[in-house]
Amino acid sequence: MNLPDIIIAVDGYSSTGKSTFAKLVAGEFSFLYLDSGALYRAVTLHALENGFINRDSDEVVIAEEELKSSLEGLDVHFNYVDGKSQTFIGERNVEKDIRTLEVSNSVSPIATIPFVRAFVDDKLHQFGEKGRVVMDGRDIGTAVFPNAQLKIFMTADPKIRARRRFDELKAKGENPSMDEVEKNLKERDYIDSHRETNPLRQAADAFVLDNSQMTLKEELEWCRGLMQGKFGILE
Repeated sequence: MNLPDIIIAVDGYSSTGKSTFAKLVAGEFSFLYLDSGALYRAVTLHALENGFINRDSDEVVIAEEELKSSLEGLDVHFNYVDGKSQTFIGERNVEKDIRTLEVSNSVSPIATIPFVRAFVDDKLHQFGEKGRVVMDGRDIGTAVFPNAQLKIFMTADPKIRARRRFDELKAKGENPSMDEVEKNLKERDYIDSHRETNPLRQAADAFVLDNSQMTLKEELEWCRGLMQGKFGILE
């Protein structure tokens, strides 16, 4: 399928498989994959490692002035390693480091900060200037690229999302409890949906993909059908 130089925006709740789906679509149609969530996670990792995040009981306290100053020289970007897009801070590959539960527990509060969102949005705009990109996140179709030619909003049953996240963490050698994972997802859903700057919401012109009971192959076939119908492209 020969697609025009469009931007595909994939938004939705955490642990719905947005990144996996976006990577699959990018690979299928030879688009560049950009993971906005990875950029927020990289900023969160940077904040954690530099002592800009402190936890007082369950509350996350962020040293915003120090974090803001440090972003001026922060080089976060993507490189391809063994054919896969990986997240880097400077010359350091942080792809594994940004996927830990510690980062997950702090990324939503970091992502609510306006200057952090501006930092990430600026990076994304640079990457998306030429089109032919697939981006996933929580405000790509509503704030970052509201004029994206194709918008998809992903959702799934909360219990299924929690199981997916639990299995992902176990596969990485972590040992979370299911209660902890479910709590984390609920907190992230609330924060993402209620933040003051660009909250998570479905764009009016987005197509909803509920993948609760779908395989990756079925998700890709759904997307192919959507593209054929929207852009009038035949095989």
